[in-house]
Amino acid sequence: MKMLVRIKRYDPEKDSKPYWAPYSVEADPIDRLLDVLNTIKWTQDGSLTYRRSCAHGVCGSDAMRINGRNRLACKVLARDVGEKVTIEPMLGFPVIKDLVVDQDQFFAKYESIKPYLITYDSEPGSSTVATRPGPNASPSWASKKAYGAAVPSSTAPMPARAVSM
Repeated sequence: MKMLVRIKRYDPEKDSKPYWAPYSVEADPIDRLLDVLNTIKWTQDGSLTYRRSCAHGVCGSDAMRINGRNRLACKVLARDVGEKVTIEPMLGFPVIKDLVVDQDQFFAKYESIKPYLITYDSEPGSSTVATRPGPNASPSWASKKAYGAAVPSSTAPMPARAVSM
């Protein structure tokens, strides 16, 4: 299928403001948009900059706005966006270049809440994964002080069980 891909480009070293660059690409309907971006970079414009890592929807490094929605380029198929697609960097983040945004503030905030279980009694070298029971196991949703499953309420301690691997 022939696709018209409009990408919001910006290089702070060269550009005074962002601009839209059109690319015409031949893609298979089951190609992922990450494949389409790779085709553009490898065959049309080597300066196109974006993040990619696992390409399996796990790491989230290829998060971007695709047709106005926050999506992962490795999870969206060409057939699902059609023949015309717009791709731009995530909103709310400073743009480093093209589709790459500065996530330092996000990760600093994420790290500050420590969204993981810290254990002090496990032996070094042992691998332990903390899991939280499902939403029906603890009635934290009934508490007015609860913030959801990810954040325990101050009135009910978060039950966790360690699973050795």
